[in-house]
Amino acid sequence: MRFLPTLLILSAACAAQDLPLTGISHVNFRVSDLEKAQAFYTGVLGLPMAFSTGRNGAIGTAYLKVNDEQYIEFSPGLKDGDLRLTHVAFVTTDIEKLHAELTARGLQPTPMRPAGGDGTRGIRIADPFGYPLEFTEYLPGSEHAKARGKFEDPKRISTHLLHAGILVPREKLDVALAYYKDKLGFVEFWRGGKEDGQIDWINLRTPGTRGDYIELMVYSGTLTREEAGNKQHAALEVPDIQAAYRTVVSRGATEEKSKPKIGRNGRWQLNLFDADGSRTELMEPKAAAK
Repeated sequence: MRFLPTLLILSAACAAQDLPLTGISHVNFRVSDLEKAQAFYTGVLGLPMAFSTGRNGAIGTAYLKVNDEQYIEFSPGLKDGDLRLTHVAFVTTDIEKLHAELTARGLQPTPMRPAGGDGTRGIRIADPFGYPLEFTEYLPGSEHAKARGKFEDPKRISTHLLHAGILVPREKLDVALAYYKDKLGFVEFWRGGKEDGQIDWINLRTPGTRGDYIELMVYSGTLTREEAGNKQHAALEVPDIQAAYRTVVSRGATEEKSKPKIGRNGRWQLNLFDADGSRTELMEPKAAAK
């Protein structure tokens, strides 16, 4: 019996072990018009299209490079009622180890798919509300590996995909936190709301050293199409929001709501929207000087 405390400590340490992740891999937006999507993501944001996959010459998914590890993707076929941010994906350094660990935690990952059209291997799980989370390993010879060091376009508004917003119903917030914190090991570091004392978003950092995080976007009732597009979003880090604003305005972003402001977290930020109403947030890395 004297060994029991040691065994319990070891068991707890194993349960708390970080998953083999480095941060966010990509987000994928479903769009209704490929040309309009490219005009926004490549034209306004300046993200170069590194490659695409599809059949018979038609684009199935376009991969826009943020950096060697991160992409924003868009795919055609958006219909009324569809969620536009189809999934959030994370980079893993060991897909087999990750699959075993997710299985051990009772998260029921899909079988590991063989190298797909982009040459990567991936698995998926669904959060408690059915939202898909993807995990991707960049294999040697994959399109991502072949794009390393290439497409370093100086027109990119950002070189860091900082976070992604995931919908969570307010009445199930405790379920969401238990899943993302206890099961996946994401670490909460900030929460806030539109009003003092109100919780509308919670930031959870992923395992890894890059500082990427997800933002749980809390909602009540039924979301309108505009509200859903605003809450499900991607955030790109920029060093100077005023310079970024001048750049995107010069590229055609003229919406009044795209003007910079200091958010509730104290950082300068601005919001941009593609033709389907999906939001991309630009944000400075540090709180504004007081």
